[in-house]
Amino acid sequence: MPLRHRLAPPFALFLLAPFVGEFLLGNLTLAELPLGVMLAPMYGCGALLVREIGRRSGGGWPTMVLLAAAYALIEEGPVDQLLWNDSYAGADLLHGVSYLPFLGMSVELTQASLALHTVWSICVPIALVETLTRTRRSDPWLGRAGLGVVAGLYAAGAVLVFRGNYAVEHFVASPAQLGGMALVIGVLIAVAFGIRGVRLRKVPGRAPAPWRVGLAGLAVTSAYWGPLNVVTADWYEWIGVGVWCLAVAAGGWWLSRWSRRAGWGARHRFAAAAGAVLTYVWVSFPVRPESGGSARADLVGNVVFGVLACLLLVWAARRAAVGDGRPVPGEP
Repeated sequence: MPLRHRLAPPFALFLLAPFVGEFLLGNLTLAELPLGVMLAPMYGCGALLVREIGRRSGGGWPTMVLLAAAYALIEEGPVDQLLWNDSYAGADLLHGVSYLPFLGMSVELTQASLALHTVWSICVPIALVETLTRTRRSDPWLGRAGLGVVAGLYAAGAVLVFRGNYAVEHFVASPAQLGGMALVIGVLIAVAFGIRGVRLRKVPGRAPAPWRVGLAGLAVTSAYWGPLNVVTADWYEWIGVGVWCLAVAAGGWWLSRWSRRAGWGARHRFAAAAGAVLTYVWVSFPVRPESGGSARADLVGNVVFGVLACLLLVWAARRAAVGDGRPVPGEP
């Protein structure tokens, strides 16, 4: 296989992770595209590491989801300190009604960080790029040398983001907070590797139609992410915490059950990711960019990014119909 064909999937994931994670959400604008280049080593290489480790280890999606959660806590914890900084980007996102003084953390903010990066920054880009890759969807894309380069770039990108944030915020969490977060991240990684050989029993019946999976993905992610960005009143904060728990439980239960039924395949995995993408498309409009700017520039950026995302979904939907005919490790 020509080199350009072998490198196309990892390069696509390298670019798609920051696009979905920041631009499609509406956090960054068209004018801030150069910033995406700076974020790509951390986002893109982080997604590549999660994907390659999950596929190489045989753990499949369960392992990748847990590693993605570890990535989320690494980024918003030790790297940019968001989970503990009460003046991040000039705003206090910490001291809401779900703030826990003994941890110095907000339940709502921690949940939002986990959802944002686990689902959209990592898992959704992986699912989309695997869909676009017709014949190597479940194969490792990188050799050992390539994996080492990606790991080095990810570490360099994380250091770059940390230094950039520190230059602006001049904030570092306490040793106890950093140590506790390191423990949680370590547990997530250990469990991710520990479940590699676990295979759940098949579930009777056939998998639902892909459109139903996509609709469920859109409904579950919108039910959580929409109100979180639209309702800013204090009374909703603990309700939002409960909605997050219900969304995780419902989404996890449905995906676990459906993926163990006969007929589950590439189109279903794509549909679940597509539903989450469409949630970001519509939620981007009430979300204001972190850097502020004019409402007109924000609107133009949201329209451009939303159209690009929808075109990508159309392309991926056509590719999803063509599978490689082999079982995907970690999935029934």
